[in-house]
Amino acid sequence: MQSIILLYNRFHDGLFCYLKHLDGLAALALRLYLVPVFWMAGTHKYQSFADTVDWFGNADYGLGLPLPWLMAFLATSTELAGAILLTLGLATRWISIPLMITMIVAALTVHLPNGWQAIADPSAPFANANVVESAEKLAKARDILTEYGNYDWLTSSGNFVVLNNGIEFAVTYFIMLFALFFMGGGRYVSLDYWLARKFKRP
Repeated sequence: MQSIILLYNRFHDGLFCYLKHLDGLAALALRLYLVPVFWMAGTHKYQSFADTVDWFGNADYGLGLPLPWLMAFLATSTELAGAILLTLGLATRWISIPLMITMIVAALTVHLPNGWQAIADPSAPFANANVVESAEKLAKARDILTEYGNYDWLTSSGNFVVLNNGIEFAVTYFIMLFALFFMGGGRYVSLDYWLARKFKRP
């Protein structure tokens, strides 16, 4: 038994000692996944900045946040700067902090009233009343489209779904950023790594 444990430990240590040179790929994958998410979100806010400010500040149909111009500016600049810095793997840990804050604000102010699910699926866990009702509405929409439209053509690019707009995506992005906060930009694949090597203190 002792010899089996010894062999396992040698195999384990040897394998992961070699694989540690590839551990930056996990951070790179997280960064590259998040880049288009934040670039698209930031670009959309920037291109319609006046509407973004209005939505941030209006309590009737928006978020009703104080200082809406400042809030919109901070969200927009954080997402655009975040996309650029994550692409380069530069200041990865530092930019993860305001991006995580952005995700928390988005989850609490925009998505939380809709529950967990981003896409309504009544069979999934955490389905709220709106999600359960969405199945009936989606079935009715399919009936209408089948009767009055070319349903096969309409669904040739994908199935119709009901957007529930819950916190699922915001929480997922938060978790990915949380991991990057501790992992950094990644060995060999980030400017953070090479700058740290160049300016490493003795």
